[in-house]
Amino acid sequence: MQATSSPAPITAWWLGRTRYRDAWDLQHRLVAARVADSIGDQLLLLEHEPVLTLGRHSDPAHVLASPADLSARDIELIETERGGEVTYHGPGQLTAYPIIRLADRGLLVRPLVRALEAALSQTCAAFGVEAGPRDGYPGCWCGGGSRKIGAIGVRIEHGVSYHGIALNVTARLFDFDLIDACGLPGVESTSIGRESGWNSGPTIESVARAASAFAPALAGALGAPLVGDLTPAADPVVARAGLEELLAARSSAAVGVRR
Repeated sequence: MQATSSPAPITAWWLGRTRYRDAWDLQHRLVAARVADSIGDQLLLLEHEPVLTLGRHSDPAHVLASPADLSARDIELIETERGGEVTYHGPGQLTAYPIIRLADRGLLVRPLVRALEAALSQTCAAFGVEAGPRDGYPGCWCGGGSRKIGAIGVRIEHGVSYHGIALNVTARLFDFDLIDACGLPGVESTSIGRESGWNSGPTIESVARAASAFAPALAGALGAPLVGDLTPAADPVVARAGLEELLAARSSAAVGVRR
């Protein structure tokens, strides 16, 4: 009887506060390595400095703030290749980027989005917040679909996913007044902190806690083992160095094969 191979693990990395362009560049390098099959599936977990990002088909009219307003608040507006509409990222918000080769897990785009939605819902539930998907509007919602707590915008390139989700943990909700969140005028944004009645402002500790709930929830939804250090003692600097070493080692190996 032939043994059935077990699913390959997903490696999770807690990177702490990371500038958007830095994380964007890192995703591109990881995607290239994953396309070449020189690394396995990865999951980046972090929070960003305040920034607005546009999806590839976004309507800029959904950015309500003027360029002068954004400049005064030191908030950059960046056009990206992901799906979805305009999104705000900032302190107190968990951002997760799954670098996953879909075919290796028998995935199509829609099941991946459903897995991300399920992981968002389970993360909210871990904090005692009831949330779930809303028909026709990808993401995660509270109040029967009346308040948005999590956004999804992914890109698939050569069969590998990147970009991902944003979950408001203790984010400053007034920053969402800069935009029609996800291209929906008048949509109300909420957070785990607001739904739970917390009074604290953005904290990276709350985002790290959410990351430690989201990663196993996503791995479980995908039927994959999870590896990586997501304990409270996890050091983002050490994690980033580990990622760079992983990419450097695979790059050196690829050069050696070509010689």
